[in-house]
Amino acid sequence: MMADTPFLRVEDLTVEFTSGGYTVRPLDGISFTAPRGSLALLLGPSGCGKTTLLSCLAAILTPTAGSVTVGGIDVGSLSGAALTAYRRHDVGIVFQAFNLVPSLSALENVMVPLRADGRSRTTARDVAAELLERVGMSERAGHRPGNLSGGQQQRVAIARAVALAPTLVLADEPTAHLDYIQVEAILRLLRGLADDGHVIIVSTHDDRMLPLADEVIEMQPRFLEDRGDTTVTRSLVDGEVLFHQGDPADFIYVVERGEIEILRAGEDGALLRLAGPGDYFGEMGPLFGLPRTAMARSRGESTLTALSTGAFRSWLGDDHKLTEVIAGRSTTASPPGPG
Repeated sequence: MMADTPFLRVEDLTVEFTSGGYTVRPLDGISFTAPRGSLALLLGPSGCGKTTLLSCLAAILTPTAGSVTVGGIDVGSLSGAALTAYRRHDVGIVFQAFNLVPSLSALENVMVPLRADGRSRTTARDVAAELLERVGMSERAGHRPGNLSGGQQQRVAIARAVALAPTLVLADEPTAHLDYIQVEAILRLLRGLADDGHVIIVSTHDDRMLPLADEVIEMQPRFLEDRGDTTVTRSLVDGEVLFHQGDPADFIYVVERGEIEILRAGEDGALLRLAGPGDYFGEMGPLFGLPRTAMARSRGESTLTALSTGAFRSWLGDDHKLTEVIAGRSTTASPPGPG
């Protein structure tokens, strides 16, 4: 049963940055509240500001304007030891790419924050074992991440995130790498955490989570000016998803550094293409107003230039080249990719 008093309060939160002479606000005056025992969804396509908002809630990113209040504490006013204590004790983060330590077992991964907090090895082991039992992973406690499925790794990551009993738990696309069976288990687990008194904030594009949410915050990026030659620089970490199959299409991407996997229908789908430096992909969706027909995911760290359709035309050089792109005959870079 949810309490009436908001534990989390976000007021007029704005984040603004400029890249390539173009100003964008991934967050523009967003406000919402969440009481204890609630689950709120940040729903929207990749690039709409969901991860930016989570970073502000975790005190990793300082907003341009507005405030975040957690349990009566103004997060923006914290510094030094108080800021460290907030990040360690008040917030738990479930990462999209799991971020488990490959050389440690599931039990040892959950023990990491407990040991960092000064708990004895015996206490940390007991607490970690209890948490793994809670998420249904007791029988796999001795296995390393490489021997666990995606859903199992995510359960371990959730157990680690709540090891120090934070009231606020932030989950960044927690179902992104999971199949349908694994998704159901994770959804039930997150709903159970909310019912136990945590405040769960989930960034997702997955509308299967809608029935479990107490509040849905729909998010879209806002550009401060409408320019036909928009370019934005994007940096991705290993395993980060740029867009999912079925997402609304916005930009066309050129790889500046690293590699991008173009996959069909999720993590276990076929690898359609590997885009490297100088290659472009994702052009068909923006050009024809279609949703993404594949998923794009970073292999290692990468840097991309995101181009509007107008900027893409300029980058190609002339309309004749664009015609070749649409026809699949372009020689300016790799053949056009899905999306």
